[in-house]
Amino acid sequence: MEAVSIRQAVPSDGPFLADMVVEAANWRPEIARPRVSILGDPVYASYISGWQRPADRGVVAMSADGEAIGAAWYRIFPADAPVHGHVERGVPELIIGVRPMWRAQGVGRALLRRLIVEAGAAGYARIGLSVEHGNFAQGLYRAEGFEHHVDTGDRDTMVRILR
Repeated sequence: MEAVSIRQAVPSDGPFLADMVVEAANWRPEIARPRVSILGDPVYASYISGWQRPADRGVVAMSADGEAIGAAWYRIFPADAPVHGHVERGVPELIIGVRPMWRAQGVGRALLRRLIVEAGAAGYARIGLSVEHGNFAQGLYRAEGFEHHVDTGDRDTMVRILR
C-alpha cells in the first residue's frame, strides 16, 4: 500500500462521509446510481445525517499528498431506524467507503482494523455492518472476523465480536 495515513474523523468530514456513502452504494461501477438518488434515500441518509453525534466515531484515510481517499465510521441506531445492518440496541453499525482507484490496496482493511480497535476501546462488545450480495468486500469482512448474522434479501448483515 502506498503511503497512507489514518486520522480521526471530525465534524467537518460530513461532506466527505457523504461521498463515501455514495462510493459504498456504487460498488458495482456498471450499475452506478446517481448521487442524488443515494443521498435522497432515507437509509443512506441516516448514515450521515447530523454527523457527528456524541457516540459517532470514525476514521479517514489520507493519501501521501493529503487527499481523503476513504473513511470508516460507526453510529448507534434505534431499532426502528431505517438502516441496512441493524443488529440490536447498543450495537454500532459500521459504514465504510473507499475511492475506486484506492480499492484492493489495503486502505479498506486498514480503516476497518482501526475502527474495530476504537469500537472495542469504547466498550462495545460487537459491531455490525451490511453488505450487498456479490460485493467483493464481503471476503474482507470475513477475513477480519465478521460472521453472517442475517440475510435480509439482497444483502447480509454481518457481526464481529470485539471482546
